[in-house]
Amino acid sequence: MKSETIQEYNAVISHRRSRKSRNFLRNYELYLFMCPAVLYFLIFHYLPLYGIQIAFKDFIATKGIWNSPWVGFKHFKMFFDSYYAWQLIKNTVLLSLYTIVAGFPLPILLALMLNEVRSKVYKKIVQTTAYAPHFISTVVMVGMVYMAMHPVYGVVNTVIKAFGMDPIDFLNKPEYFKSLYVWSGVWQNTGWESVIYFAVLSNVDPEQHEAATIDGASRLQRIWHINLPVIIPTAVILFVLNAGSIMSISFEKIYLMQTPLNAQASDVISTYIYKVGLQGAKFSLTTAIGLFNSVINFLFLIVVNQIAKRLSSTSLW
Repeated sequence: MKSETIQEYNAVISHRRSRKSRNFLRNYELYLFMCPAVLYFLIFHYLPLYGIQIAFKDFIATKGIWNSPWVGFKHFKMFFDSYYAWQLIKNTVLLSLYTIVAGFPLPILLALMLNEVRSKVYKKIVQTTAYAPHFISTVVMVGMVYMAMHPVYGVVNTVIKAFGMDPIDFLNKPEYFKSLYVWSGVWQNTGWESVIYFAVLSNVDPEQHEAATIDGASRLQRIWHINLPVIIPTAVILFVLNAGSIMSISFEKIYLMQTPLNAQASDVISTYIYKVGLQGAKFSLTTAIGLFNSVINFLFLIVVNQIAKRLSSTSLW
């Protein structure tokens, strides 16, 4: 009896292996197609994880990563005990939240508005005008901000002076830094980010609008009851992804806009890592800060994803 059971078990295993082999041979082109993506993630995203261990070591270049001495949580403690730690975390979180609150709804609004435009020529002009700033490099973008906000030659201060008021040195005052950073980014990216929502809206069946129009629905009612429900799942997914990078502020733009006088508001974790890690050669400390950053991002992603799943039944997984 036992011998028959073992034979049946072996036959089932053999059948499964044979089926997997046939499936693999039948779809080998798809597996080959996946290879570059798998290699990319292995080389650039998983292999560097080996270096995380220097966050728990006093890294000595001559000894290498493996032979440097272990020091436990020394570098994490050093960061949180430092004078700048909470200021950096506060600036990073506030800038991220400000960016999400100001920048997230506008692409949806723009896509809904453009979708209602009937003139194709006008629609293309608006779309081109809205998309164009996205292709401006960060360096040029910051240069434009400097030119517009310059206390002597800037357009904004010229208007302010025309009303008899004193010019404002926007770029060197900490209280203006966050707004300059966020709203210049909104201007640059709103049009480009609306492309996704515009593509989603193009899938709405026109017959739904025709039926709603016959039933007497106004344009606003059709947007609210037909277009908006189609956009919401995409908006939820993008919101969850944005929440998962709440501690990852773009380094380049902040560093270019930073001056010694606005450092109180512009110093964030990414600029601190650059100054201390690369310029100060404290690799273990900055790896610890980067690891802390990634863990917080991951936790935010999990929490926001779960909230989105309960509220809208849409989530990343």
